[in-house]
Amino acid sequence: MILNRYERMVARRYLLPGKGEGFIFLVASISLIAVALGVAALIIVMSVMSGFRAELFDKIVGLNGHAVVQGYEGRLSGWESIADAARKVPGVTSALPLIDQPLMASANGRVEGVEVRGMRVQDLLANKTIAGNVQAGDLKSIVPGTSRIALGSRLADQLGAYPGSQISLISPEGRSTVVGTVPRIVTYTVGAVFEVGIYDYDKSMVIMPMKDAQDLLMMGNEVGNIEIQTSDPDRVQEILAPLQPVVRGRGVVIDWRQMNSALFQALEVERVAMFVVLSLIVLVAVFNILSSLIMLVRAKTRDIAILRTMGASRRSMMKVFVTVGVTIGSLGIVLGIILGAIFLYFRQDVVDAIQAITGQNLWDPSVRFLTDLPSNSDPVEMAAIIIIALVLSFLATLYPAYKAASTDPVQVLRYE
Repeated sequence: MILNRYERMVARRYLLPGKGEGFIFLVASISLIAVALGVAALIIVMSVMSGFRAELFDKIVGLNGHAVVQGYEGRLSGWESIADAARKVPGVTSALPLIDQPLMASANGRVEGVEVRGMRVQDLLANKTIAGNVQAGDLKSIVPGTSRIALGSRLADQLGAYPGSQISLISPEGRSTVVGTVPRIVTYTVGAVFEVGIYDYDKSMVIMPMKDAQDLLMMGNEVGNIEIQTSDPDRVQEILAPLQPVVRGRGVVIDWRQMNSALFQALEVERVAMFVVLSLIVLVAVFNILSSLIMLVRAKTRDIAILRTMGASRRSMMKVFVTVGVTIGSLGIVLGIILGAIFLYFRQDVVDAIQAITGQNLWDPSVRFLTDLPSNSDPVEMAAIIIIALVLSFLATLYPAYKAASTDPVQVLRYE
């Protein structure tokens, strides 16, 4: 919509308060602020939700892969052939053997349920999620035959353990006696403490070399599953379809969606619900734009009539008032983007400040999985928010602009 010189002049004049128009200007300012708050709220919430999903996905996939080949009863015999077949599938980037087994750990008179994970040393050191988040000790000390293990940071806190401490792992797979099976209890030394940032893993994960895990669980050369990474996690089912016949009868292929379906589906539903609810703030704001323009048209009826008698067309009047309304909405959107960006940049500081003032833990990792408030602004979502706000602002201007264009100068000026 291109305005000529006098249309721009009139629109600029109507954007600024005239004599006796302070109330109209106040309503317009409130409309601008309301649009800004609505846009900022949408940007903040959608960025945090996207960041939460992305961070959670990266952490979970970093530990569990895009899919796993899981053996029946937790044991996968002949895993080497399955791993070799998986590596030959187009789109598969790695296939690594793993052992995952829930056990009990004891130290300093405390007992906790743990998830014991056996990994080859080279795979452990190459895992950025673990190797890049070592808090204490040295991950390179976790080698077969040394009875050294690595613990999640919160598990170490619960057990009162630290590098050099002794902890015992209790396995129900023990030796048989005349009175029944005696649990197997093996003592290990803590070699490293890590923190991946997901509460459930940090409070339960115990990592040891593959050979030590096989000895502890008396699995021989068997493993529990094979972790598979692909080039495109969104196409993981399609990529791994050729692997299904290979594992049939020995195990099942489970991708990341199936392993965490309830969690990620809940996040998607929540994102959509939050977007719809917060969009109502922008809708209320554009109603304010509508009301302020209606008042402006009523206040400028005489001016509009004079402009019409001087040759201004109905189209020009519509363009002027549409421009005024869209300008208010656009300024609100720009301000909202700035406010949203500032809040997201200082988001953790804001959370910490509110926690310090209220004394409440607003980001309890035991409830929200992650230890920090994440953020990931999706350009597509940001563009959608801006377009929706602009469209709503434009629609709010149509009725006032039509009323202004429909002004009959004869009726307005007949008694002047």
